[in-house]
Amino acid sequence: MIKKYFIETFGCQMNVHESEKISGMLESLDFAPATSREEAGIIVFNTCCIRDTAEQKISGNIGEVKALKRADKSRIVAVVGCMTQQKGAAEALAAKFPFVDIILGTSNLYELPAKIVELIERRARHRGKVVAVSFDEKPPIDETVPVTRTSYPNAWVNITYGCNNFCTYCIVPYVRGRERSREPEAILGEIRALLSNGYKEITLLGQNVDSYGNDRADGFGFAKLLREIAAIEGKFRLRFMTSHPKDLSEEVISVIAETPNFCKNIHLPVQAGSDRILKAMNRKYDRASYLRLVDTIRSYMPECGLTTDIMVGFPGETEEDFLDTMDLTKRVRYHNAFTFVYSPRKGTVAASMADQIPYAVKRDRITRLIALQNAITEEMSGEFVGKTYEVLAEDAPKPGKLCGRTDSGRLVNFNGDKSLVGEFLNVKITKNKASALYGEIENNG
Repeated sequence: MIKKYFIETFGCQMNVHESEKISGMLESLDFAPATSREEAGIIVFNTCCIRDTAEQKISGNIGEVKALKRADKSRIVAVVGCMTQQKGAAEALAAKFPFVDIILGTSNLYELPAKIVELIERRARHRGKVVAVSFDEKPPIDETVPVTRTSYPNAWVNITYGCNNFCTYCIVPYVRGRERSREPEAILGEIRALLSNGYKEITLLGQNVDSYGNDRADGFGFAKLLREIAAIEGKFRLRFMTSHPKDLSEEVISVIAETPNFCKNIHLPVQAGSDRILKAMNRKYDRASYLRLVDTIRSYMPECGLTTDIMVGFPGETEEDFLDTMDLTKRVRYHNAFTFVYSPRKGTVAASMADQIPYAVKRDRITRLIALQNAITEEMSGEFVGKTYEVLAEDAPKPGKLCGRTDSGRLVNFNGDKSLVGEFLNVKITKNKASALYGEIENNG
């Protein structure tokens, strides 16, 4: 068997980080990374099911490896993650793709090494595939899983798993289980180890980072965790995602504002600007409280880079509701917004709601919203020109070209050698083109 692996990752940053854990597990079995499916002895699809379009794309990609499996029957094909965790999904995947060898749910991901061994033993007895999908609402957190980091100088660190919010459009609580918080000592130890190994930016991950500690009896919450991280010595940056507006506290905002290492950049999904739609979504806040929260953030951090998620075409959304969303977008003036069209997800409350919006209407609304946000982003980009910002060089996409982000989260493109990746640089913004910023390195002495 070829001792190389290839992972295809779909979905959110949580999945990106979990693919790093998959890499770590496979390398513990002496597999090495491959550069393509063709040269891999094991192909892993780490899946997402947040939207139907995501599942269709993943299914297409899985189907493409059928010929590779036919050419080499020893090759292992594994499908893991959110898509498999839905009720009946594992059975449906096994029937649709009989050449898939291993199917693991989100809470069974860490069984991958054992399941590969089990599969090989089964093959010797001609006994087929391995499927493990458990539906424990609070699966235990395994702190022993090895991680192969792929995102230097940035590193992802989970602080929570699961979600208790049950927004009516969202499948996540059903496939990720209830909220579980990692032990503070485990988080802090991981961060210290990453910094000692040269990582310069830490991103805390959770479906809702603000609810960290809600499942703990000792009252050790997100603000306390941030204060402990703030006490760690050294030059580094800290970001986190994703915040839920109902849980982001003024204490957390205050800690971010007063800590130099903490990026003045908050992702605060609003989803809609209409109280009626927010209630139907079960978001547990209204328009007025969201705007007050924005005002609080900006009172502490006037230059804070605010980004958001906005959905259009939720069931029952009228033109008036949509115009409320447009108005809120104008009022807040986000640095960037991730906009998308509502897509029914089987198993969620919203999927069976009346008044599903025709696609043509949703397409018209998303087009108008994107145009508005693009205009706001471009106008705000112009405000950066002529100013100098500290930028962490994150990547070298082309020879002689670097990119990195400001403290507020804006991506900047500039010239420089790839040896500078991982360095903090003073970059003067020389121009903007639409939402993109361009600059040049200044004297960093």
